[in-house]
Amino acid sequence: MADATGTPAVPYAHRLAAFAVAARDEPLPQPVTADVVGRILDTVGNCLAALGEDGDAGAQAAVGRVARRAGGAPEASVIGSAERLPADRAALLTGTLAHALDFDDTHLPSVLHPSASVVPAALAAGEAAGASGRELIAAVAAGGEVCVRLGLASYDATLRNSVFFEKGLHATSICGTVGAAVAAGLLYGLDGARLADAIGIACSLGGGIIEANRTGGTVKRVHCGWAAHAGVSAAQLAAEGITGPPTVLEGRFGFFRAYLDDAWQAGPFLARLDRMDEAGSWELPRTVFKPYPSNHFTHPGIDCALALRAAGLRPDAVESAELGVAAAPLRTIGAPRELKVRPTTPYHAKFSGPYTVASALVGGGGLGLHLDDFSPEAFADRRRLALAEKVSVVVDELCDEAFPRSFGAVLRVRTYDGRRWEHRVCSSRGGPGNPLTLDELETKYRLNAARVLPDEAVTALASRIRALPDRGDLRGLLPTNGGRFAGGGQDG
Repeated sequence: MADATGTPAVPYAHRLAAFAVAARDEPLPQPVTADVVGRILDTVGNCLAALGEDGDAGAQAAVGRVARRAGGAPEASVIGSAERLPADRAALLTGTLAHALDFDDTHLPSVLHPSASVVPAALAAGEAAGASGRELIAAVAAGGEVCVRLGLASYDATLRNSVFFEKGLHATSICGTVGAAVAAGLLYGLDGARLADAIGIACSLGGGIIEANRTGGTVKRVHCGWAAHAGVSAAQLAAEGITGPPTVLEGRFGFFRAYLDDAWQAGPFLARLDRMDEAGSWELPRTVFKPYPSNHFTHPGIDCALALRAAGLRPDAVESAELGVAAAPLRTIGAPRELKVRPTTPYHAKFSGPYTVASALVGGGGLGLHLDDFSPEAFADRRRLALAEKVSVVVDELCDEAFPRSFGAVLRVRTYDGRRWEHRVCSSRGGPGNPLTLDELETKYRLNAARVLPDEAVTALASRIRALPDRGDLRGLLPTNGGRFAGGGQDG
């Protein structure tokens, strides 16, 4: 219902807050609980894998130095460290780890990564507040749902893309800040009015520019950490009495108008928000898990390359290759061509269609490609780089029509003996209609966690996360240095 001016009778921020409070106070549908436990497991595994990347010179280490420098109350644990930090800075570091490897989950068609901001914020705020495992799960569910629904509002069917993305804005960090604020606010015990204030505050704190996807730079790794940090800060400010504008989302100078001009959609954003006791009303479980640690736009091309390799294509037989994708992904993984066939860093290679196709044709680890395929050694592999230079990226009409509800690709290869090879995927592995199995998700977690933890700690951590619905508090949930777990937690 709206008044004569078109203003909703109940501001959108208050509707989101009411939904979130209900998610905290009422039982979640069991499939949603199970889904959230899987997202926490996946996020923690991604964080652990990121701990060993780049050493003291990496972005994660730099963020850690900044986070620790200011001191403050030891409120929340940091993965892989015996230290405890103020909740907002613990969220900053964990969120940076969660997004650092581009291995985090993706919601379609909004094309954003909800868990890398929301889960770190919830872990930090939940530990600081003495929350239970069930409260953590409810907070992640509500925060993640708010995040992806804000992303849904940005989808423009005429563009077949997110308006955020078209404008060069990082929806993950912008929407993630609001989702993180909802999660943290629930764990801090905010009521509906204060939670609406937290949303209003968070809308002023989010940001992110995605030029790094195209031409490089390490700042993008920090986007989810900053969103988690800002979300926790917004909840803390609301708890102390700072208020936000009630019409912060739909107002004349609000979130939707400022970020999305007049191209935002209220329908998908609000759909069935009053029916969240039904599992089918939730958007968050439709968020897909990544099998490969690279920009999600590269995944269908990787699938195609793996399929051709399995069919017998030898990389040294390739004379030329053409990767067809949708128009929007091409701007990220195919242009500028000179930087995509010769990425500037191993991290930049994660955003290269030619490099990822070449790596998959050579043969990768894990579920097809894994972290070692983006190591400095792999990045310097002349065989991969020479093969990448043979790959051109073009727009494919069928992929463009399906984007962004699914990510597709077609790979056409000509070999020196004159043969032509071709493989098409309509939805990348892990995507709609082609989800990762529970075994594959478990394999991904174990491969990631085993990079820094001994086998017994990998298994113990998975057991602790699966037991979250019955866990009394969050102290001791996460591994500290050497794979040990801090005391104080209850395993119910």
